[in-house]
Amino acid sequence: MHATRMPSSRPPSWTSRFFTSGPVTCIEDLRVLAERRVPRMFYDYADSGSYSEGTYRANEDDFAQIKLRQRVAVDMTNRTLASTMVGLPVSMPVALAPTGLTGMQHADGEILAARAAAKAGVPFTLSTMSICSIEDVAENTDAPFWFQLYVMRDRDFIDRLIDRAKAAQCSALVLTLDLQILGQRHKDVKNGLSTPPRMTIPNIINLATKPRWCLNMLRTQRRTFRNIVGHAQGVGDLRSLSSWTAEQFDPRLNWDDVKRIRDRWGGKLILKGILDPEDAELAAQSGAEALIVSNHGGRQLDGAISSIAALPSIVETVGDRIEVLMDGGIRSGQDVIKALALGAHGVFIGRAFLYGLGAGGEAGVTQCLDIIRKELDVTMAMCGLRDVRQVDERILAGKPALANRPF
Repeated sequence: MHATRMPSSRPPSWTSRFFTSGPVTCIEDLRVLAERRVPRMFYDYADSGSYSEGTYRANEDDFAQIKLRQRVAVDMTNRTLASTMVGLPVSMPVALAPTGLTGMQHADGEILAARAAAKAGVPFTLSTMSICSIEDVAENTDAPFWFQLYVMRDRDFIDRLIDRAKAAQCSALVLTLDLQILGQRHKDVKNGLSTPPRMTIPNIINLATKPRWCLNMLRTQRRTFRNIVGHAQGVGDLRSLSSWTAEQFDPRLNWDDVKRIRDRWGGKLILKGILDPEDAELAAQSGAEALIVSNHGGRQLDGAISSIAALPSIVETVGDRIEVLMDGGIRSGQDVIKALALGAHGVFIGRAFLYGLGAGGEAGVTQCLDIIRKELDVTMAMCGLRDVRQVDERILAGKPALANRPF
């Protein structure tokens, strides 16, 4: 399963040369580079929310309301960020989130991101709506990865996806619960999002300004939804994400389906998309190992609370019975430690690693993880701790004043 290899990407020492705007010091620098290098429709797909994008903005903004306690004259030597996520060892409590169309941010993007994650000692999660298939990633990487499942109307297709993930030796299944219907993302509609991109005049003009992206895409055969094309009955080609989702995402998804999927999978199960304590209670009763506090990156219910605002009440409700993880708005190592302080056992990053991927492929994802690791380590030390597993609310300067925090 892991025999075939693609040519290696440029070595990490090249990272200082592929950045053209001076030293990269933070995730925002990677975002700026990605915006320059990725075609508009695919950059906008990653960097947008639904409707007014209020929840998308709140995911980031609410982290700024959380203040930290600085401690001094404490021993800061021999620090460690090592932890676990769903019982699996990680070098820091950070995983790469499942993101659709990752392989359109950079050619073979899922493979490159999985390799960078494996080198960094953190989990990579492959989306159902990926460009590279489960088999593509398994055949071109060495470390086990996680697989994220969307529930479609075609349950035979879903069962085969689960079986394919088992055959690829995926070490956890992430079941997304908050995409039964699709929230409208205005930028995708205006851009006419499709994969491969339609050759309209605006798209041709935009692609002409992205020669590096185009050249890399010409070198790969992976340009469509390879988990679906050739696997779903009657689907031989996929031109549009929106048409597929409109037809196939199943609004009937319920907790009985969760049990059926859990039984067929038989391994570690993570439930993604929990934002309310009542749903967290049901998740804890489902037999899953973990849940992810998530509003889908602000891409579904606009006007929902931010993930970080929802986290404390969910931890209080079920944190002693199920592992609580979170995603949404993580753009720095400081965001990671704030989430841990509010009770998360670990976090997922989505847009942050996509910025790195769009900016520089595998080396860019490595740069992203290095930035977050260093920020997390330094912040933890300045808060007076040496072991990330000791992080809790004691490092916070009072109760965070999150405006949309639930009662």
